[in-house]
Amino acid sequence: MTGPEPLVFELSRPGRRGWSLPDPDVPARGAAALLPADRLRRAPPALPELSEPQVVRHFTRLSHLNHSVDGGFYPLGSCTMKHNPRANEEAARLPGFAALHPHVPEELAQGALQLMWELELYLCEIAGLARASLQPAAGAQGELAGLLIIRAYHEHRGEGARRRRVIVPDSAHGTNPASAAMCGYQVVQVRSDARGGVDLEDLQRALDGSVAALMLTNPNTLGVFDENIHVIARRVHEVGGLLYYDGANANAILGISRPGDMGFDVVHFNLHKTFSAPHGGGGPGAGAVAVREDLVPFLPVPLVEREEVPSAEGGAPRHRFRLDYDRPLSIGRLHAFYGNFGVLVRAYTYIRMLGPEGLRRVSEDAVLSANYLLHRLRDLFEVPYDRRCMHEFVVSARRLKAETGVRALDVAKRLLDYGMHPPTVYFPLIVEEALMVEPTETEPKEMLDRFADALAEIVAEARREPERVKGAPWTTPVGRLDEALAARKPDLRWRRSLDRTAPQAGEQGTPPSEQAP
Repeated sequence: MTGPEPLVFELSRPGRRGWSLPDPDVPARGAAALLPADRLRRAPPALPELSEPQVVRHFTRLSHLNHSVDGGFYPLGSCTMKHNPRANEEAARLPGFAALHPHVPEELAQGALQLMWELELYLCEIAGLARASLQPAAGAQGELAGLLIIRAYHEHRGEGARRRRVIVPDSAHGTNPASAAMCGYQVVQVRSDARGGVDLEDLQRALDGSVAALMLTNPNTLGVFDENIHVIARRVHEVGGLLYYDGANANAILGISRPGDMGFDVVHFNLHKTFSAPHGGGGPGAGAVAVREDLVPFLPVPLVEREEVPSAEGGAPRHRFRLDYDRPLSIGRLHAFYGNFGVLVRAYTYIRMLGPEGLRRVSEDAVLSANYLLHRLRDLFEVPYDRRCMHEFVVSARRLKAETGVRALDVAKRLLDYGMHPPTVYFPLIVEEALMVEPTETEPKEMLDRFADALAEIVAEARREPERVKGAPWTTPVGRLDEALAARKPDLRWRRSLDRTAPQAGEQGTPPSEQAP
């Protein structure tokens, strides 16, 4: 295919149909009462008219224009966009799981309930905590659930009125302060120190009896492990606050360290990141929340419980699983039914497939890959926190920008011409011209070298021909877009009079002489 893919409206021709059905053999009695004439459209809607092969080919071609984990390297820092094993998909498609209605009686859903009960056990073991809810549908909703649990805990102790502040580091994910604000808390920011961890002096100044919690991820978004985590936990607990673990970076610690052992009281895991279920584009996701023993009463309802049932023949008792709604201190329900069950099946399959040794190897390989790439890139970019990284790292294009005018965004756009998705840019906010790279454990050395070589070529090109890098990408279906304009004034309506041969608003035309690198 050459040139842009036409819109489905532009492919339409009068009289084409994608279906052929026999005439109904059921009398149409009562149809007039169900659909009164004055409620019907006077003319049919102007829908596109295409044959089925046209529709299938159109959307298949569109899918090929998108970058994906299946199609190439996807090193988005803090997002863990790694390969999704097909065994997970097979398990999630088993009829007993995929076709299970959420209203089915518990007696007919024992297999699904057992899977949820066992998955909770595994997550609690990985977290080093007591119980977990599988209900939250995303990491951000897991944060919300965790903070609601923290708020309910303080209110139950009669301290809800005075504990109105939540502390977050300046390197935190943006969802951390957003979740705290949604729960009605005042957000207090603390600085990072020279090694990328929480500045202990700044933290001490923020700690008092008004603190409800500190939200932290370890390793943090700079890709470094906070060496003072036990000191941090002790100081927060000394003033009566709780420690919340943002599990977005748990891909670095599986089987190596546990948040509960570090002193964290509440943890959320992104099952769609750490445990390999597909994600992106708004979902689906799963943000399971685990808590220490005295916070269990506040978990969302329902929880899955296992009980022994005596055998009718007097033999060994068997187990029965049930949903427990009788939890008077619970924060309530956060999601319809019991969470995104298909994602839970995928995470369960991944954990069972790898086992404890395999999960540890996941983190060891992720850390090895990140340190190898950091070594390859340290001569191309500045390294603001120059120490051994964990599963991801942050470099800065500040020096390149000063020398050539080429920004981190330009580097990212030029990478698209090499067939690779760019890393995260301009985050964390405390690093100027940041490039945040997470290679994950699923990429071979050859791909890591190809990525590093591409960045080396782009840096050399920026010094030789900066305007070419600033105008990238050149080989993608559309050129450089005005992203700020698109975000503020999106135009999603198709108009028949639109001239599709002209570049769209904010889009640079692609010179016909340009060839892929």
